[in-house]
Amino acid sequence: MSNPHEIVELTHHVKKLATGKISDINDINREATFLALNALIEAARAGHAGRGFAVVANQVKHVSARIGEITTGLNRELAGSLARLTDLGDSMIERLRASEGQRGADLALNMIDVIDRNLYERSCDVRWWATDSAVVECLADATPHTAAFASSRLSVILDSYTVYRDLWIVDASGRVVANGRPEQYAVRGQDVSHASWFRDAMKTPTGAEFVAGDIEALPALRHAQVATYATAIRQNGAADGKPLGALIIFFDWAPQASAVVKGVRLSADEWKRTRCLIVNARHRVIAASDDKGVLDEPFHLVTHGKPAGFYHLPDGRTVSFAATPGYESYKGLGWFGVVVQTPLAEPKAAV
Repeated sequence: MSNPHEIVELTHHVKKLATGKISDINDINREATFLALNALIEAARAGHAGRGFAVVANQVKHVSARIGEITTGLNRELAGSLARLTDLGDSMIERLRASEGQRGADLALNMIDVIDRNLYERSCDVRWWATDSAVVECLADATPHTAAFASSRLSVILDSYTVYRDLWIVDASGRVVANGRPEQYAVRGQDVSHASWFRDAMKTPTGAEFVAGDIEALPALRHAQVATYATAIRQNGAADGKPLGALIIFFDWAPQASAVVKGVRLSADEWKRTRCLIVNARHRVIAASDDKGVLDEPFHLVTHGKPAGFYHLPDGRTVSFAATPGYESYKGLGWFGVVVQTPLAEPKAAV
């Protein structure tokens, strides 16, 4: 399919060319008229001898007048039509950009919705696994045997749920007493009482509540990018039981998020000029289709309080966005799906 921007650019070029050529014809015609006038003056001075020359000069003057009429009509009709054509082309490009912007917002919403639905499942997992008998017994009857059994139980869970980096059981003092991958992550005995996700998990009022942490590169997990979910492990596994400690689960963010932002339904040509992102509530990039700037790049997103929309940057790029809609009991963390697109080509300004 032809590039609409190229068509509009060609229209502007033809308009400029036609206007210039008509102007050139008018300039030449004025010179011819001036020469004819001078010839008539000289013929009058020559008297009888200049009569023949006067006839030619009059004919040149007549031809010049006809050329003037034609160029005037051409300028009025052709230039007017071209002006209308370029206006229609510019309007088409604006509608096209608006259409692309809205489509980008729809794609951004789809991205963040997939993320929300995925993370909703993580919130269900942490609340469910916190009631597992092996997990509860690990803290209720704190012995090397119960810790080892809980660790093996967490390992079984990890084998089935491959989207996790690790699962930790933490006692009420903030000490890790068991984890699912002790051979990979030697975290047993570490003090995590300073971590906000642990402190907030211990404050959850019932087993129906959970804590969702923002994306971080966790040193204890070899700086893997993780989304952390936590809830209190309660006495007897009861929803209203006394908190004995906390279950912390680490969602393996990088590969899962990468699959989402790279799985947006764009054509090969669209991908060449498109960047898909997940941006957190502090407007920092936490996932990028080009793998650049993750956890480091600030992204100045202008939403004007709208949950979704698009706008154009001075350099011609279109930024489309959609805020997290949440899913079921997972309300989201204020994240945004963002699609940044460079136009195919910008039409040159009319002259």
